[in-house]
Amino acid sequence: MIKKIFPIFLLTIFIVACSSSDDTVVSDTPDTTPFDRAALLRNFADNLIIPAYEELNTNLNMLGTAKDDFVATPTQANLDALRSTWLTAYKTWQHVEVFNIGKAEEILYNFQMNIYPTNTTDVQNNIANGGYDLTHPNNNDAVGFPALDYLLYGVGATDTEILEKYTTNTESVKYQTYLSDVINQMKLLTQEVLNDWNASYRATFIASTANTASSAVNKIVNDYIFYYEKGLRANKIGIPAGNFSSTPLPEKVEAFYNQEISKELAVEAVTAVENIFNGTSFRTSTVGIGFKGYLDNLDRTELATMINEQFGTAREKIQALNANFNTQINTDNTKMTQAYDALQTAVVLLKVDMLQAFNISVDYVDADGD
Repeated sequence: MIKKIFPIFLLTIFIVACSSSDDTVVSDTPDTTPFDRAALLRNFADNLIIPAYEELNTNLNMLGTAKDDFVATPTQANLDALRSTWLTAYKTWQHVEVFNIGKAEEILYNFQMNIYPTNTTDVQNNIANGGYDLTHPNNNDAVGFPALDYLLYGVGATDTEILEKYTTNTESVKYQTYLSDVINQMKLLTQEVLNDWNASYRATFIASTANTASSAVNKIVNDYIFYYEKGLRANKIGIPAGNFSSTPLPEKVEAFYNQEISKELAVEAVTAVENIFNGTSFRTSTVGIGFKGYLDNLDRTELATMINEQFGTAREKIQALNANFNTQINTDNTKMTQAYDALQTAVVLLKVDMLQAFNISVDYVDADGD
C-alpha cells in the first residue's frame, strides 16, 4: 500500500509545482512576452507620422502665402521670405519622406516632392510652353522642393537676375505661374495624404500587425531601411561623393542651387531616422515604442545600442562636413566618403541583423551591389 501511495504523492507535488504562479518560472526563450506590434504602429501614427504631415502641411500653407506675396510684389524682401518658408518646409520633409505607405505610396507622393537634381531643361520647357501636366511621371524631376530650389536660387546668377525673371522678363508671368503651380501641387498632394491618415488609414495602419509582406509593420520596416540606405546614405552622400561612379558628381547634391543647406538637410534626415528607430515623438521628443523597443523585447538590446552608436558616428562625420556639400566634394571629398562609410556600417546592422531579429524579409531590390 505504501509503495502505491508514494508515487502518487510525488506526482501530486509535481502537478502543484507546474501549476503555480508564472512569475516564479524562468524561461530560456528571449521573447517570453509577445511584442505588441499595434502599440508600435500606434506610436508611429500618432506621434511621428501624422504630426510630421501636419507640420509639413502647415509649412506648405505658409509657403503658399509667401508665394502669393512674392507673385503680387516680387521684391527682394518677399523673395527672402519665400526662400525662408521653403527651407522650413524642406527640413520638415526630411521627417516625412521615409513614410512611403498608404496614400503616399498610392499616388507616388515622394516622386512628386523630392526627385533631385531637378531637370532644369524640363522646367524651362514647361515655363516656355505652358500646358503642362505636373502630375505626369515625365515631370517628376521638374516639380517639388528641387524645382523650387532652382526657381528661387538658380534661374539667375545673382538675386537681381533672379528677380528680373519674375518682373521685367518677357516671360515673367509664366515664371510666376509655374512657381505658383508647383507650390500649389505640393500643397494639394500633402493635404490629400494627411486627409487619408486622419480619415481612415490610421485605423487600417494600426490594425495591420501580421508578419506578411503586405502588412503595415513589415512595410514600414522595409520603407525605413530603404530610405536610410537610398534616400539618406546614397542620394545625399554616396552619389554626389562618387561612391557609385568613377568620379564624384557634386552637381547631384540635394539643394544644389541654394549651395548652403546640403548639410543642414542631411543632419535633419539623420535626426528623422534616429527618432523613428527610437520611437521619439516628432513634436515633444517623448520616447515611445520604436524599433529599439522591438529589439529590446527580443532581447537584442546590444544590437539596438550598436545601431544608435553608429547613427551617432554618422552624425559626427556629417557634422564635420562643409555646409555646402558641393564645396566639400570639390575641396576634400575624402570627408564625404568617410561620412558615407559611417552610414554604410549601419546598413548591415539594419538590413541584416535587425531584419533577422524581426523575422522580416527585404521587399525591395538592391541594385547598388552592397
